[in-house]
Amino acid sequence: MFVTKHVVDITTAADGTASGYTPPVNGRILQIQYAKDDTTPYADTVDFSITAEESATPIWVQANVTASALVAPRQATHSTAGVASLYAAAGTAVNDYVCVAQERVKITLAQGGDTKTGRFIVWVG
Repeated sequence: MFVTKHVVDITTAADGTASGYTPPVNGRILQIQYAKDDTTPYADTVDFSITAEESATPIWVQANVTASALVAPRQATHSTAGVASLYAAAGTAVNDYVCVAQERVKITLAQGGDTKTGRFIVWVG
């Protein structure tokens, strides 16, 4: 499998909001890392909304992130009838990769604090 890595550094505005983008990507979102800055980190109230830009497909949405994190986002799968696929006994959702085609990954921040910085690393394969 061929994997690409995209690094996105984002600085918030005075109101604590910001957006950043990868270049257009193709493939499965394998993982996303948030690296909290050592000197001017986002406030512990920072909210992430990471989506595929055009389709608005959710990739990672989390509120009040307080520390660096590495996630491997997955989405629920469905049958050809549009019904959620579940593991038989437990009724737990069957998850699979989030795929994107010729879309940028959009990283939107809220409540991050005035002029704070952070880094996002997105692996696509």
